[in-house]
Amino acid sequence: MQHNWSKYLRWIITFLVGCTLIGLFFGYPVYGLTVGLLIYLVWTLAQAKRAYLWLNNPSANDEAPQSVGLWGDLFDALHRLHQNHLKVRDRLMARINRVQESTNAMHDGVIMTDSSGAMEWWNGSAERLLGFRQSTDQGQFIQNLIRSPMFKAYFDARDYREPLEINSPAKPHIRLQMQFSLFGENDRLIVAKDVTRLYQLEQMRRDFVGNVSHEMRTPLTVISGYLETLVDHASELPPKWRRAINTMSQQSSRMEALITDLILLSKIETGEQTLNDSITDVNNMLRQICHDAEALSGDQRHDFQVSIGERHWLKGDEGQLRSAFSNLIFNAVKYTPAGGTISVNWHTDRDGGHLSVRDTGIGIDPVHIPRLTERFYRADPSRHQETGGTGLGLAIVKHVLINHDSKLDIKSHIGEGSEFICHFPRERLAEKPAQQQVG
Repeated sequence: MQHNWSKYLRWIITFLVGCTLIGLFFGYPVYGLTVGLLIYLVWTLAQAKRAYLWLNNPSANDEAPQSVGLWGDLFDALHRLHQNHLKVRDRLMARINRVQESTNAMHDGVIMTDSSGAMEWWNGSAERLLGFRQSTDQGQFIQNLIRSPMFKAYFDARDYREPLEINSPAKPHIRLQMQFSLFGENDRLIVAKDVTRLYQLEQMRRDFVGNVSHEMRTPLTVISGYLETLVDHASELPPKWRRAINTMSQQSSRMEALITDLILLSKIETGEQTLNDSITDVNNMLRQICHDAEALSGDQRHDFQVSIGERHWLKGDEGQLRSAFSNLIFNAVKYTPAGGTISVNWHTDRDGGHLSVRDTGIGIDPVHIPRLTERFYRADPSRHQETGGTGLGLAIVKHVLINHDSKLDIKSHIGEGSEFICHFPRERLAEKPAQQQVG
């Protein structure tokens, strides 16, 4: 390259010297140099115009203009760059087309938006599931096309760890699960999956469990009533029947507890039990539950350690909260050996309120922890047989916390006890009610 530039420079100098000598021959060397410079300038401008027209005319021939010297090499270099650019563009377009074709083949809807929600691209399934139209919706804000307060709040929150389920705005009978991913400068990639069948099956399961539980309650109440009568008059029965009556009475009570938990869980899940937000005194509630837990402990004489912070007022449904807290504390009693310690701690910080229930029981293998809140999941079935557990307690706790915008953390290791922590958001904390402040 340096060699070529020296050659071009020598050629220009030679041309100008030649023009100067011609001018000198006629007695005007300065005029000769000036004419030479003008000729070179005109030629250079003509080559620049050819380059400009070639580079800015999309319909122009791919072949570069022909020239000599510096401009000839410059045109050749630009032509090579142009050809490489076309090859790279074709490769990128082929890849983009392949990605779009493969995405269009998906049954799930895929949508790309910018950080503000303006729609940039979507596949055919998104048109089918959400009713988007390529001709009119390009550049529209997705919040204006999916008119759901829940969707807008989810979009703006930018917390996409859990998917969002909503009904399709175009086809309300279709249930969609929408998963967001952030990329670029807070742009969104949205995947909409049709989960209508799963949603209907889940709804059928909930209805079935709720209906069966209600239908079983009446005959079981009758059976339990007669068994209680027989137990009260067990002394009048033959000795061989007493043990059978007592066993039936125990199992009847266990079934009643199971049905009660099933009905409660069904109401919480389906929203049949309306959330009655009121200001609840966590201090009084926890101390009452711990008093009942001491009675449940009986001869096992567990050591209860209760610590309640100064700010102990919570917005929520008192009945649901009592059910969740009692399940955690009673479970600690059931699964902690005699003489063990059960610690109940409530404290607040800038993140919200936190209830910790810790025991010194046998602990749980961490492999079971992700599934502990599932209905009837048993990390150790024998433990439930001994304690009479229904397998629904933690499922109730989970759904109560969901209703209160909260979450449950579980920490446990075999032989080291367990700790269950309920995290309530800051918005759920409340000040002491006025009437209680006066008193």
